[in-house]
Amino acid sequence: SIMVSDKRFRISPVVIFLVRRSAFLITTYFIALTIVFILPRAIPGNPLALLLTQLFQQAQTNPEAIREVYKKLMEEFGIGKPIYVQYIEFLSRAFRGDLGTSIAFYPKKVIDLIAPAIPWTLALLVPATISAWTVGNLIGAVAGYKRGSKFEKTVLISSLILSQTPYYWLAMLLMFVLAVRLNIFPYGGAYSQDLIPSFTPQFILDVLWHYVLPFLSIFLSAIGGWAIGMRVLTIYELGSDYMTYSESLGVKESIIFKYAFRNSLLPQVTGLALSLGSVLGGALITEVVFNYPGTGYILFRGLSTLDYPLIQGVFVILIATLYIANFAVDFVYALIDPRIRLAGEKV
Repeated sequence: SIMVSDKRFRISPVVIFLVRRSAFLITTYFIALTIVFILPRAIPGNPLALLLTQLFQQAQTNPEAIREVYKKLMEEFGIGKPIYVQYIEFLSRAFRGDLGTSIAFYPKKVIDLIAPAIPWTLALLVPATISAWTVGNLIGAVAGYKRGSKFEKTVLISSLILSQTPYYWLAMLLMFVLAVRLNIFPYGGAYSQDLIPSFTPQFILDVLWHYVLPFLSIFLSAIGGWAIGMRVLTIYELGSDYMTYSESLGVKESIIFKYAFRNSLLPQVTGLALSLGSVLGGALITEVVFNYPGTGYILFRGLSTLDYPLIQGVFVILIATLYIANFAVDFVYALIDPRIRLAGEKV
């Protein structure tokens, strides 16, 4: 009866694996939040200096008002409190979804600054990442299948060059050549300043015209890495025993390529999921170069003004989405990969 009871209440290996991964991710999330809390405060300088200067100029004839404003700001941002109190309040607000008030854009809330930037970042990075992943994997798979050919050598050399080219340098090069010299595309921004955001054809076309250069800078810099990775995976897959056996049986090349491509794609899917999980962080330097109003540009503004709440807010959202993507990948793997289930049974 004991054995029957054990079998009846036996926990699934998949559940065990997911619980362990959840515990690990929650622990590392606390560690990441702690680092996010510490790093901005390690930067020398007074985060309230600029804000206080502006307010003092407005109330410089009233010393009592200056003292009241200073006291209110110190209390609101908790600057004068012990560091452990600030840390506890930061964690409490983060888990409630309260990202605080911006210092540089006072009295605006951090969430009100980040929320409008998220659609711009998603519209830029998600299509660029997926496009680079798709094209890079296709090119890399063909290069790996045609190993030793001129096509493979061309893909390998060009991919190595692109993968080692800093994306921000590529962004500046594209702007200099296509915007400054040839005057084909606009210098920057998400749309022309004389237009009001709307769903009119004129505004949409203008946005797409401003979109080309930031998109190309991210797409071209990412495509090389995906192509190199897929080429290596495909060559490894083609050298496996079942592929050699299939070739000896006279299986069509198209079928062999199809299976090699599909079996090599799984690690790349993991990389894509993690890349998409980190898109809310934006492409900081690209957005700065093109003056693109995404979360990367918001983060740059926060770093340049020592705006602790704004810096922390961007990273809280970024880390959360990255960990959610990581957990989603683990969940899918636990369902489709029997090796994970077997490993769970041994725990």
